[in-house]
Amino acid sequence: MSAAADTRGTELGRYLKARRAQVRPEDVGLPAGAGLRRTPGLRREELAALAGVSVDYYIRLERGRETNPSPAVVEALGRALRLRGDGYERLHELAELASGRSSELPASSDHTVRESVLRMLESVRPLPAYVVSRYNRVLAANLPGRRLMPGLWDWPEDRRNLTRYVFLHPVGRALYEPWEDTVALSVAHLRAVAGADPDDPELTALVGELLLKSPEFARLWERYDVCERGGGQKSFRHPKAGPMTLTYEVMRLARTGGQRMVVYQASPGTPDETAMLSLESADNRPESTPSEQPEQPEQAAGPCPASTPSPAHASAG
Repeated sequence: MSAAADTRGTELGRYLKARRAQVRPEDVGLPAGAGLRRTPGLRREELAALAGVSVDYYIRLERGRETNPSPAVVEALGRALRLRGDGYERLHELAELASGRSSELPASSDHTVRESVLRMLESVRPLPAYVVSRYNRVLAANLPGRRLMPGLWDWPEDRRNLTRYVFLHPVGRALYEPWEDTVALSVAHLRAVAGADPDDPELTALVGELLLKSPEFARLWERYDVCERGGGQKSFRHPKAGPMTLTYEVMRLARTGGQRMVVYQASPGTPDETAMLSLESADNRPESTPSEQPEQPEQAAGPCPASTPSPAHASAG
C-alpha cells in the first residue's frame, strides 16, 4: 500500500470510528446490554452486523488496513451509521479517496483575491461581506464586513482566520449567540473541506494550534461532524451595533482553490437592519484600510444538518 493510500485509508477509518461513537445501540434497535460499555456508541461487531460485513473486515477498514470497500459496503455502512446529507457524502468521498478510485485533491489554496471580486465586495455595500479561503482565513472584506468582526484586524494578516477567531479571540468568543452552535458549525465546516486533503500545511498548522489551545475545539474535532454550508442565519451580540440576527449567503469563487464570498443581510425595516446599517456609519471607527484587500498591520497582533437523520440540508466559516 502506498503512503498516500495509507493516509487516506486512515482518514476513512477515523471517520468511521468517530461516527460509530455517536450512534447508540437503542438508536438502531439494539438492546443497550448489561454492564458498562467500554466505549461510547456502537461496538465494532454491532456495526459490522448492521452493515452485513464480517467483524474482521470492518476492523481492518477502521484501522486503515483495508482501503478498497465496494460501493455496496459503503452504502451499507452509511445506512448503519444513520448518515444523511453532508455526512453521507463525506463517507463516500473518503471511501473513493482511500480506494484510489478518485485521486483528485483540491487545487492549491490561493490567497490572492481577484480585482473583480474586490469590486463585488464594494458593490454590495452597505451589506457586510468578506472573502475567505478554503480553511476560513479572511482574505478581504468591505468596510461593514470588517466592522462585523471587531478585533480580527488587530491580528497579523496570516492569522485572520474565522475558526481561530471564534475560539481564541476574546471578542470572537462573545460575538455570536449562541456561541456553542456557531463553533460547532465552524468545526464541522472545517472537517468537511479538510476531508480530501487532511495533510494540507495550512490546515495542519491551524488544527494543531487549536488542539493545543482550545479544549472545546479538540472535543468538537474529535466528533468528526461534517457540514458544508451555503447559507444560513447568525445572531450577533455586537459591541457597537448591538444585538442583531442576520441571514447570509455563501458563494464559491471559481478557479481560486476554494475561496468563498460571504454576504450578510437583514429583513428591510427591522431593528436587525438598523443595527446592520450602523456598521457603515461614520460613528464606527474603521477596523482597517477601506475597501481593498486588507494590508498587514505594523508590528502590533441554516443551520447545517447533523450527520445523523435530519431533514434537508443548508450549507462560512
